[in-house]
Amino acid sequence: MGNLFRLVDQDQGFFQRKWTLVNGPVIIGAGPSGLATAACLREQGVPFVVLERAECIASLWQKRTYDRLKLHLPKQFCQLPKMPFPEDFPEYPTKGQFIEYLESYAKHFDISPKFNEGVQSARYDETSGFWRVKTIVTSGSNKTEFEYICRWLVVATGENAERVVPDIDGLDEFGGEIIHACDYKSGEKFQGKKVLVVGCGNSGMEVSLDLCNHNASPSMVVRSSVHVLPRNFWEINVRISLLMLKWLPIWLVDKLLLILAWSVLGNIEKYGLKRPSMGPLELKNTKGKTPVLDIGALEKIRSGDINVVPGIKRFSRGQVELFNGEKVDFDSIVLATGYRSNVPCWLQEGEFFSKNGFPKAHFPNGWKGNGGLYAVGFTRRGLSGASSDAINIAKDIGMVWKQETKQHTKRTVACHRRCISQF
Repeated sequence: MGNLFRLVDQDQGFFQRKWTLVNGPVIIGAGPSGLATAACLREQGVPFVVLERAECIASLWQKRTYDRLKLHLPKQFCQLPKMPFPEDFPEYPTKGQFIEYLESYAKHFDISPKFNEGVQSARYDETSGFWRVKTIVTSGSNKTEFEYICRWLVVATGENAERVVPDIDGLDEFGGEIIHACDYKSGEKFQGKKVLVVGCGNSGMEVSLDLCNHNASPSMVVRSSVHVLPRNFWEINVRISLLMLKWLPIWLVDKLLLILAWSVLGNIEKYGLKRPSMGPLELKNTKGKTPVLDIGALEKIRSGDINVVPGIKRFSRGQVELFNGEKVDFDSIVLATGYRSNVPCWLQEGEFFSKNGFPKAHFPNGWKGNGGLYAVGFTRRGLSGASSDAINIAKDIGMVWKQETKQHTKRTVACHRRCISQF
């Protein structure tokens, strides 16, 4: 069967409308989640169409990450289904190596996304039993509106589709450079400057460390509690914890983890890093919040090269007033304030996805909705969670696809035999 059944054009001046009936699922998003799903569908023999609003695969990795970024977990926890990382890659691949792996992955499974197609809306047509997905492609003065009609819709836009910019009093009055962490590449241009990093997650810690390494003077806002663990410690103890969880409750395993962390790091609260009351494993399972995996920032905090400051009360011209009443001058601000899902902006559906853009059902049940709707990469469990979703989705669609294809073949053969017998 062909991948696309029908294409109709309607030209109205500079605006063109086209619609396409897709023989298989439409996957929205060509990041790791979308690529993993496409590869698993390819293995099942199911045709598909991948839509991507950017002009490349994995645009978050290619366009919105800093240069020094490496995978936070060993490569065996981050590989996509059906294809491991090259053996000569290091334990923690760099940003460039991960992008190289994804491009090889797409080529190996013959995945060719339709780039520069921003999805405007997607809704389920109860009458026909099909999904209607509208996109717009702009080329110069011409705009083309596409409508894809499909039986299955796979949402693979992920947890980090849009940047989060906090609403802080006076931010517009600051006057100096303000960038989000997704636009931060290197601390080179901040040399000699006082930089306020808003946020103390993995991005905030790594940006602060990178600024230090480029002779800037970073201050990091730590508004809430945070678990900080050595990266190698987390890798080893996650494996041990998974074994312990078979016999012990999660709160007790967390207690043991924190005792071990204290023995390695000592008391980090005296540096302004207060730990949450909930343990790291329980926090990850219930809130999806990953602990900060330290790769050197804590040493800089101890030495005073990274200054930890409390929450922000307001901004003014070149200055920040903190909740403790202190006023500090800064040259630049980096907002390491995270990302959010953009699903509510375009998906016209309220049963499966909640208002925050995540499936209402928690892992491991958040990958399948009703009417042929699926979600991949929303487990808050990184690349391993996305891979698990992709495998489940491909098996589910593949089972129906193979049954219906087999039935169609039988009907075609039977009809052919009847026709012969009549002559």
